[in-house]
Order: sequence, then C-alpha cells, then structure tokens
Amino acid sequence: MFTGHQEIADGWLLVRDGLIAELGSGVPPTADEVITAGNCVAVPGLVNAHDHMYQWATRGYAPDGTLFEWLRTLYPIWARLDADIVHAAARAAMARLLLSGCTLSTDHHYVFPRGQVGIFEALVDSARELGLRFHPCRGSMSLGESRGGLPPDSLVEVEDAILADTEAMIKRFHDPSPGSMCRVVVAPCSPFSVTPELMRESAALARRHGVRLHTHVAETLGEERFCIERFNRRPLELMEDLGWTGDDVWYAHGIHLDDAEVVRVAEAKIGIAHCPSSNMRLGAGACRVEDLLRAGAQVGLGVDGSASNEDANIATEMHQALYLARVRAAIRERDDAPTALDARGAWRLATAGGAACLGRDDCGTLEVGKCADVALFRVDDLAHAGMADPLAGLALAPPARAEAVVVNGKVVVRDGRLLTADEDEVARDIATASRAISRA
Repeated sequence: MFTGHQEIADGWLLVRDGLIAELGSGVPPTADEVITAGNCVAVPGLVNAHDHMYQWATRGYAPDGTLFEWLRTLYPIWARLDADIVHAAARAAMARLLLSGCTLSTDHHYVFPRGQVGIFEALVDSARELGLRFHPCRGSMSLGESRGGLPPDSLVEVEDAILADTEAMIKRFHDPSPGSMCRVVVAPCSPFSVTPELMRESAALARRHGVRLHTHVAETLGEERFCIERFNRRPLELMEDLGWTGDDVWYAHGIHLDDAEVVRVAEAKIGIAHCPSSNMRLGAGACRVEDLLRAGAQVGLGVDGSASNEDANIATEMHQALYLARVRAAIRERDDAPTALDARGAWRLATAGGAACLGRDDCGTLEVGKCADVALFRVDDLAHAGMADPLAGLALAPPARAEAVVVNGKVVVRDGRLLTADEDEVARDIATASRAISRA
C-alpha cells in the first residue's frame, strides 16, 4: 500500500462512515464488507484536475489540428449540445475515469448553446449516479468573433446571464463541508473567449461565495500572441491584472511560462493542472513540471477533454508526465534528466497534487480521518507480474483499469467492473449521442 507518504507491506485500511478509521499491516480487523486483494497495490484514489467531459461525444475530430484549428472545427458541432448528449458524454467520461482508478474529478464545462437547459444539472446528476466525487466548473464564453474572440458569436452568452446562472448553480449544488461529494467552481474559459470584465466579475463572485477559480492559461503560443496583441500582456500578466492569482486559483496547462513566471506561480500558490497527452496531441508544448515543483508550486494532472485525449486515464497521464519531464530535461542537457521526475513523484502528481489544485485537504493521501477514496491495481497480470518495484512498474506500464475502486467508503469498481452503471449500456448511449451530434 502506498499512502502518498510511505509504503506499507501487507497493508490494510478500515473504513467507517466514508472516512479512513484505521490503517496498518498484517492481520486486518473484521468488517461488514471486505476487499481482499493480495495481488494488488493500493494507492490514494487518483485525481483528475482538468477535463471537458462533454467532448466524449466528439472524439476523433481534427486529429492533426493545432488548438485553434481544432477548436474552430469543433465549435459548430458543440453548438448542437443538449442536456441528453451532455448526460451521455459525462457518464462515459466518468465511467472511464472510475475504471482507471480516479475517485475525484473536476469538469470544465463552458459550452451552453442558446435555448438549451439542464446542461449543468446533467453533469451533477451523472456524478451522483456513478458515485464519483465531483467538482463541476460553471464555465463560460462571452467574447465572440465579431469582438475579436475565437468562438463564433452564436456560441457565446450574455455576461449578466452567465454570472446569474453561475451564482444559481453555486447556491444549488455547492457543498463546502468536509468530505463533500460536490463543489462548484467558477471557470470562464480562456483569455481568447471571455472579456476582462467577465474575468474580474467572475473572480469577485467566486470569492463572495468562497468557491475556487479555474481557467486555461499559457496553453499555446497562439494564446500568448493573442494576449500580447490585444492586451499588451503575457497570459500570466493578464491574470495577475485581473485578480486571478492566489491559493483559490488553478490553471489548466501552464505550458508557456518563463523562468520568472514559474517563480510567481509558486509564490502566489496557484495550482497547475498538467495535461501531457492533450498537449502532445495538439502540439501545444510541454509544461515545465520539474521547474514548477522545484519552485514549490502545486501541480496535478488532467486528462483534458477527450476530444483532444481520446483515452481518459489518469494513470496514463502519470506515465506521460513522468516521461515528458525526462525528455524536457534531456533537451535542456541536464545531467539529472533521468530523475527529473521519479515514479513516486508522478504518483503524487496524480493524487495529492491534484487534490491540492482542487483545494481538497481531505483527499489525495491515505491517512486516518481522510476520505476513504482508494484505488487498487493488480501487479500479477501480464503487464506487471515480476516487476522488481511494483509501484514504479505501475507508473512505467500504466494499467488499463483498476481492479477495485472505493469512493467515499463505497465500492464502485470490483474485479475490474463498474458497479454503479452498466458499462455496455454507457458505451451504447455515448455511441448514440455521438451520432446525434454529428448529424444534427
């Protein structure tokens, strides 16, 4: 068992009322329900710090496009979203995450086509149905093409309506209590799709209600050029001007940061959600994870939207982050390239790092009093049997799915099968939804 701080041979956990009551090694205490998994490594439930779950309905589009090319291809298709499609997509995304050992996820949803209702509710309902601990982000786009933004005018919202609906979702769904299963986040999409005024007002709204803030920052050089040309500011400078810094903020990507900005991110206690597969898929670049960690920043992992990362598996992102950090170090001709990020450090990104980005001090490690969120991975299968270091082996050869997953003390995956939904039905529903949005 890897707690996040130490490794315990023949370890066990006792769970009571959704929390870890005891942990130890050797003969376990008696319990009403038992998972016996001597062929497994138990780790804290994995944390997904950035996602766009609706994109499960539009996977495989623009496979060779850059970020802006990819977005322009998909905006017209996303304009056909409705609550039913979002529900099917969210269930597929969440099922995949749970099966890969993820127990806590955010979702940055910023597409609200005019006249469509119930979209945010569909996300919350999906997490409740499947048993995933969830931080839904009420995202937004307000800066259309006619005003110099990237999204089409038909897909942006009126800013007063955005703020009113965001506040309504906070009041309806946000639960700030320890062990909460749902916390709402305020999340305008990006510098090229919302106005500075909306960014400021969104930050003020979030802080009035004590909720967290999330947005895309420094993902591509195209974004950097946009910010410099329109605002005469680099992306991080713009965020600083707009009040988007502090320990209640985390950014997606954070790729194109210079040396001074890496230090400023760490000093401001801003979190960074590193999304290596998506960044490589879109040719966006590589986050300076090793530099951010060295500076003391909080870094987690995200699968990002499944239209730019067609396999939403946090264990795979851990593997990608591990290798990408070493490639970056080698390119910079550092002698310590092989240890720029080690396997246990990668596990911490996938667990405690993501929990810190999401502002959860009750998740991310296995400790008495913390949430009973646990993932168990087999180490006697063909991919891992005989590995000298099983924990490192699971990072070097990321598992396709978990053997068992516990969220809030409830078993949601057992013997590699999802218990809270029919996997085949979920697959049929997302196939139907994908056909519907492509033909609408």
